[in-house]
Amino acid sequence: MRFDEAYSGKVFIMSRENFDEASAVIYGMPMDWTVSFRPGSRFGPGRIREASIGLEEYSPYMDKHLEEVSYFDAGDIPLPFGNAERSLAMIEEYIGKLLDFGKFPLGLGGEHLVTWPVVKAMHRKHPDMAFIHIDAHADLRLEYEGEVLSHSTPVRKICELIGPENVYSFGIRSGMREEFEFAKGSGMHMSKFHVAEPLRKMLPSLSGRKVYVTIDIDVLDPAFAPGTGTAEAGGISSSELVEAIQLISDSDVQVVGADLVEVAPVYDPSEQTVIAASKFVREMLLGWVK
Repeated sequence: MRFDEAYSGKVFIMSRENFDEASAVIYGMPMDWTVSFRPGSRFGPGRIREASIGLEEYSPYMDKHLEEVSYFDAGDIPLPFGNAERSLAMIEEYIGKLLDFGKFPLGLGGEHLVTWPVVKAMHRKHPDMAFIHIDAHADLRLEYEGEVLSHSTPVRKICELIGPENVYSFGIRSGMREEFEFAKGSGMHMSKFHVAEPLRKMLPSLSGRKVYVTIDIDVLDPAFAPGTGTAEAGGISSSELVEAIQLISDSDVQVVGADLVEVAPVYDPSEQTVIAASKFVREMLLGWVK
């Protein structure tokens, strides 16, 4: 994919026309090749962009306007349908090039497995980084039905790459017993059920560190985000997730990249999920891109 020309499709609201002058790059990872319940997250990036047109450019949470942040929407990575291994390799290569250009990568998913190759590329650039994971699911399996490339495995792979002591999961309310036992015994941090309050307590321990943040939309209760592949009852509200994004923004951590994944628009004819997702992306841009 070329970075020297604007994406010809719909772009996130107020995307700049010049890649070279942008601090951040929005890109899509339209992959749902390994989902175990309901497919459709490959359509998430495009629908988030479309929903962003209805946003106000000003955020009262951050007291900032999108004109204050320079970002370029590069469109979606053209991933080969059904080929998970090749798709992951393409994502890793793509992020490596973005980092070579000095850009802040902000990804739109796609299933959660897409975070794995992003973190591999980020880790080469920032070997001492920490990983903040906001999700309903632990994603700590070694494999799912014999398949190691699965949306159930990315956080386990990341633990093995950067060390479990550098992984911080919030909002977790679903997973195998073995996943929770691994979290407890490995040294990683896992906060169950809630996000904002445990994050508030944990962030001071990450002061001054570089962090990558991944947000799975299913951390929200299905009442707030029914448009996702593996909805889990008992989740947080949209307002709590906005608060979490702001807490990270107000902290002393340095966010070096982020993604928002698992938006599956087909399961939400009301469009509240993509509307919420686009707002979260706005807050991530305003709060985390320096």
